[in-house]
Amino acid sequence: MIIVENPKGRLFADSWTMFCRCLRITLRNPDAFANAIIVPAAVMLLFGLVFGNIMDVGSYSYIDFIVPGIILQTVAQGAVNSAISVNNDMTKGIMDRFRSMPIAKSAVLTGHVMAAVVRSIITTTVAIGIAIAIGFRPQAGFVDWLIIAGVLVLFMLFVTWIAVICGLIAKSPESAGGYPFLLFLLPYVSSGFAPIETLPSGIRWFAQHQPMTPIIDSVRALMLGTPPGDALPLALIWSIGIIIVSYVVAVQIYKRKFS
Repeated sequence: MIIVENPKGRLFADSWTMFCRCLRITLRNPDAFANAIIVPAAVMLLFGLVFGNIMDVGSYSYIDFIVPGIILQTVAQGAVNSAISVNNDMTKGIMDRFRSMPIAKSAVLTGHVMAAVVRSIITTTVAIGIAIAIGFRPQAGFVDWLIIAGVLVLFMLFVTWIAVICGLIAKSPESAGGYPFLLFLLPYVSSGFAPIETLPSGIRWFAQHQPMTPIIDSVRALMLGTPPGDALPLALIWSIGIIIVSYVVAVQIYKRKFS
């Protein structure tokens, strides 16, 4: 009897194994995970409590306005840890062991991404809880929250695959942690903390044409119970497009390094 291996089943099983491995690594390094929560929480408290009474964003309260931008920063902060984890695997010899094992090549990377999404969901939930504690009052219904969750998970995937690429190409964990930190800064140059029309002209053009802005605008609108308009399809196009491109690039880099 000839047994035909199911490559898809093998990929799923191997990815699950690598996912569990990455979660165990997270549990063994709680300091990094705690930092991914503390930094966005501090930003939430700073902007919500210190600047909340002096910033004018029209009909919104400032805490309602900034929550989506800080959520995206929360996810981007977690991407730093993902890049470092991937680079540690690349530079500390564990990949040589994986090469000698009959596992799907992309499962190692997929495991890192799955674990990062779980971590991001936890940190995002904590960030929203802190926002509610200091005055955030969302108006979203059940369906709105489902759409918000879908948009944010896509964003988590897009950011994490970029972080994986950073971890693959970096020479050291230190440099791997520095590359995706730029993602943490992008919400500042968007509609995350101030209305786009109030930004200087050059920055305004960049803010209007980068992916953070439609993601923030769609999440903000859904959280506050208003129609997201064109922002939602733009957010989906940006996120799905970047996920596809970064996945292909990451897998090709990984295969080239270990072919």
